[in-house]
Amino acid sequence: MKTLVRLLIFVILLAVIGGVAFLATWDIPAPTAPVEREIPTDRFPR
Repeated sequence: MKTLVRLLIFVILLAVIGGVAFLATWDIPAPTAPVEREIPTDRFPR
């Protein structure tokens, strides 16, 4: 039973470390589509 628990903890720890390494090295591209939003003039004080 102890061996199974240790193996399970090792696999979970390995998956967490692998996920952190993947997110740290992943080069996420910046969005390239322009964002256009119309703001009504009523929102600005005069």
